[in-house]
Amino acid sequence: MKRRTGRLRGVGVVLILLWSLVPIYWAIKTSLQTEADARSRPAHYLPTNPTLKNYSTLLSGGGDIPGQIRQSAVNIVIECGVATIVTVLLATLAAYAFARMRFKGRNIFFYAVLATMAFPAYTTLIPLYRIMSGFGLVNTYSGIVLVYVSGFLPLATWVLHNYFASLPMGIEEAGLVDGAHRLQVLWYLLLPLAGPGIISTALITFLFAWGQFLFPLVLSSDLSTQPLTVVIASLQGRHVVPSTLLNAAGVLAIVVPAVLALAFNRYIVNGLLAGSTK
Repeated sequence: MKRRTGRLRGVGVVLILLWSLVPIYWAIKTSLQTEADARSRPAHYLPTNPTLKNYSTLLSGGGDIPGQIRQSAVNIVIECGVATIVTVLLATLAAYAFARMRFKGRNIFFYAVLATMAFPAYTTLIPLYRIMSGFGLVNTYSGIVLVYVSGFLPLATWVLHNYFASLPMGIEEAGLVDGAHRLQVLWYLLLPLAGPGIISTALITFLFAWGQFLFPLVLSSDLSTQPLTVVIASLQGRHVVPSTLLNAAGVLAIVVPAVLALAFNRYIVNGLLAGSTK
């Protein structure tokens, strides 16, 4: 019975891996081919005459499409980077206050913040667009960053709250007795100890921001602020784009999150586990 269960589990793992990795492999394979090779029939499961021309065209070539890809790559780095910094900064202050300070209504405010995670994000799409439009923040970096921060802040606060709550109170009390105020205690004593939690929160926030599609699609209608995810999806509908070039752009889009996920997997897992336990 155990052997049969093990076999079924192995088959399930193989099917999941195939379902997840085959499209990525096919995109990489196509990006390394010429358009003629990619369209040849029957299809080749290994790239014949592999070439990096598609990547060199996107990274340094001229023309409308490579220019759009490069601009959108800059946009997504700016938007995700700024949103991550602002989210982590605000979440650190909020988490410290909820975990260490005693004030009236603390639990009510904390659970109200967490309750916002129960609402589907897309139910707020139209109200957010109306608000951003009213303040003139549509098609701006600021508008997209504010929406990202508002969406990721509850989760970041939850994760960091558990890190701060797990730190010994004696460290903070010793700092306060020595005459340090709250911000000094937070900066010099608690932040170094909460470093893994802060790194985890920053990575999770950045990866979530990188994968956003619908919100930037609605809030940015021109290339000046559209991120890479939106531009790649729109190219196929508006232009006659070689499939090899489009696949190369898709591979470039997943390189950054893939490298971060592989390199800092331990921090991401620890951060998610810390957010699920008290």
